[in-house]
Amino acid sequence: MPHGLTRSLITPQVLIPSLSRATGCLIYAKCEHLNPCGSSKDRVAKNILLQALASGQLRPGQTVVEGTSGSTGISLARFCGALGLRCLVVMPDDQAEEKRQLLRMFGATVELVRPASIVNPRHYVNVARARAKELGGFFVDQFENALNDQAHFAGTAREIWRDLDGHLDAFVCSAGTGGLVSGVGRFVKQQQQQRGGVHNGGVRVVLADPTGSSLMHAVNDGVCFAPEQRERLARRHRVDSLVEGVGCDRVTANFARALPCIDQAVKVEDARVVKMARHLVREGFFVGSSSALNCVAAFDVAKALGPGHTIVTVFCSGGERESSKLYR
Repeated sequence: MPHGLTRSLITPQVLIPSLSRATGCLIYAKCEHLNPCGSSKDRVAKNILLQALASGQLRPGQTVVEGTSGSTGISLARFCGALGLRCLVVMPDDQAEEKRQLLRMFGATVELVRPASIVNPRHYVNVARARAKELGGFFVDQFENALNDQAHFAGTAREIWRDLDGHLDAFVCSAGTGGLVSGVGRFVKQQQQQRGGVHNGGVRVVLADPTGSSLMHAVNDGVCFAPEQRERLARRHRVDSLVEGVGCDRVTANFARALPCIDQAVKVEDARVVKMARHLVREGFFVGSSSALNCVAAFDVAKALGPGHTIVTVFCSGGERESSKLYR
């Protein structure tokens, strides 16, 4: 096994001073953008690849194939290089150019496709699945693979809980595949049950959703539908938002695991995401659009709960891989 790949991935948790002062709460961010490959997807990619190699599903020299908006592909490409595996990434052609450059730099073959609905054979996930079959490769299947959720349950969630000694009132996070919010959500709810509740009200798990995504309605209304995707209104398939990597037009297997844990979902408009990203960079946090979206929602949750509460959200990835779109 190449040196370092068996080590645990552990990231710090930092207080966001300005948001904490403005709300009278303690608002922390779990710094997943400080993982070796720059995002929370490191945990997922590493867990899936090592488990697949151990079980024989993935063999040395085989091609690893995945459909991704970028971050999972970047993590897979770097780990595949270390493991002597080839990597093919299929992604929508409207994602930030920086992601394509990183993927190619780390040795991945990149196939770009037009954004399409999941029912369309040309949707990037469907194309990736087809390519894996054609090549006799290993299809990662991050949206449906339970090892995604398990990576965050075993790692991210335990680190958050340990760092705060269980003193947590709300966890706020967006969802793309659903693995992060599911893994952490399931863990904190499990801890809450074992301890008989935290701060009397228990831990609230809140989903932050971008414009055009269907997931907020799946949580709040039980129907996976977004008004922005009505016929003749949608500007593009999946989500009408500048936020990359989160939001979805369907309930994936990983998000289905999260649904029983989520207490509330909130919508965050693009304008607030951009404003928050530019505010955070002045405070020294250079983060991507999903991270900024998480912080907007965490701020709103803190205001709603009132002073004296502790809220944790996630810096999913850094701003360098979206700078041409988010900070231009």
